[in-house]
Amino acid sequence: MNKYENSVGVFVPHMLLPNKNVDLTRWAVVACDQYTSQPEYWEETERIVGDAPSTLRLMLPEMYLGKPDEAERITKINATMDKYVLDGTLEDKGEGFVLTRRSVAGNVRTGIVMALDLECYDYNKGATTLIRATEGTIVERIPPRLRIRENAPLEMPHILVLIDDPEKTVIEPTLAKYASKEKLYDFELMQKGGHIEGWFVGCENEIKRIIRALEKLADKDAYKAKYGKEHPMLFAMGDGNHSFATAKANWENVKKTLTPEQMKDHPARFALIELENVHDDGIVFEPIHRVLFNLDTDKAIAYLMDKLAHDNGSCEMKQFKSKAERDDAMADDAEQGAHMLPFCLKGSYGYFKVQKPSAQLEVGTLQNALDAMLKEFKGAAIDYIHGEDVVYDLGTQDGNMGFLLPPMDKGAFFRTVIFDGALPRKTFSMGEANEKRYYLECKSIKK
Repeated sequence: MNKYENSVGVFVPHMLLPNKNVDLTRWAVVACDQYTSQPEYWEETERIVGDAPSTLRLMLPEMYLGKPDEAERITKINATMDKYVLDGTLEDKGEGFVLTRRSVAGNVRTGIVMALDLECYDYNKGATTLIRATEGTIVERIPPRLRIRENAPLEMPHILVLIDDPEKTVIEPTLAKYASKEKLYDFELMQKGGHIEGWFVGCENEIKRIIRALEKLADKDAYKAKYGKEHPMLFAMGDGNHSFATAKANWENVKKTLTPEQMKDHPARFALIELENVHDDGIVFEPIHRVLFNLDTDKAIAYLMDKLAHDNGSCEMKQFKSKAERDDAMADDAEQGAHMLPFCLKGSYGYFKVQKPSAQLEVGTLQNALDAMLKEFKGAAIDYIHGEDVVYDLGTQDGNMGFLLPPMDKGAFFRTVIFDGALPRKTFSMGEANEKRYYLECKSIKK
C-alpha cells in the first residue's frame, strides 16, 4: 500500500538532482517555450553552458521545433538523459518534495515541487476534474511536443500549478519549518533569472501534512459553500498548460500497453510540477502580448477593423506618429465597457476602440480577430511575447505589427476560471520571460 495514498492526485516522486560537482548556474536553463523569437538569447545560453552538464542538453528550445534537425536533436536529448543517470551526473535524492524559493525582479515566491496524477486532469471545456486548464488548449501544439517526450527517460518541470489558499495552509508552513535547515541548492540563475534556493522535504510527517492540507482545500462541502459548485478545482494551470497536456497525451499512449495493476504507479502517469499559492505576494500576473509577422500592414489594419466591428458592437481605429501621442489619445478616449487595443508598426502607433465587446477580456476580443486574420493572410505568423520593449522592437520592423494587452487581476483568477471556464489562450503570464521556471529537478518517466 502507498503510504502517501490520497484523494487529490498528489504523488511523492524520487527526485533526481545534479551531484555536488555540477555548476548549477550552468545546469539550470529557462523553460523551452521562452524567447522563441530571440535566437540571440539561446546563442548566449549556449556560450554560457559550453561543455558543462546542463538541462540545455535535456530539452529542445521551441524555436527549433519543426526544423530539419529536430529528430537528430531529440535523439541526442534522450541519449544525454541516459548518460546523466548512468554516469552519476544526476543523483537520486530519495522520495520527497522540493521546497523552492525564487527571487527575481524584486519579487520572492515560494513553491513545492511534486508530481500530480494525470488521471485527475482534463483540458477540455466543461471539465470537472481536480486539475484543469486555465486557457484554451491547442491540440495541434501537442504532437511536436509529444515527439520529445515519448522516448524520453526523464522529465523536468517548468509547469507551474496554482492553488487558491488564502489562509496559506499548504506551502507557507513548510517554508517556516525548513527555512533554517540545510539547503539542497542555493545559487544564481543565468541570464537575469535571479536567485533560487531549495530544501529537500523527505520527512514523512511533513509530506502527509501537505497532502492533508490540500485535501482540506478540496473538501466538497467547503468548496460548494465558497463557489456554489459541486466539483472542486483544486489545481489550476498557471504556466505550462501545453506541456502538461503533452504529458497527459503521452500517458494515454503508455497506459494502452499496461495492465490495470501496472497503471497504478507507472512513473509516466505522474507529471512533475511546481505548486504555488496564487495568494503568494511574489506572484505577479503579467500580460502576454502579440507580434504578427509577414504582413501587408495596411491590409491587416483594414481587415481587423472590419472583423472587430463585425464580431462586436463597433470598432474605431486611430493612428499617431509617436507612442506618447497614442497613449495620451487612448487615455482620453477610453470608455467604461469598451476594449482598447493598442498596436505598433513601422512608423506608426495606434489603437482599436471596440464598443460592446462580445468577449469578457481584451485578449479574447483581440485573439478572435487575429485567429481569423491568420487563416486569411497566407504566410502571416504570430508569436506571444513577454515584455513591452520586445513588442516595440519586433512590432516596428518591416511587415510586422505588435499588440499590447493589459494584465489580468490575479485575485479574480480562480473565480473566473471556475465560472467562465478556460480563459482565451495566452491571457496571462506569471512574470516576464526571465522570471519563468528554470529546469532543475528531474524525475524518471520510464519503468
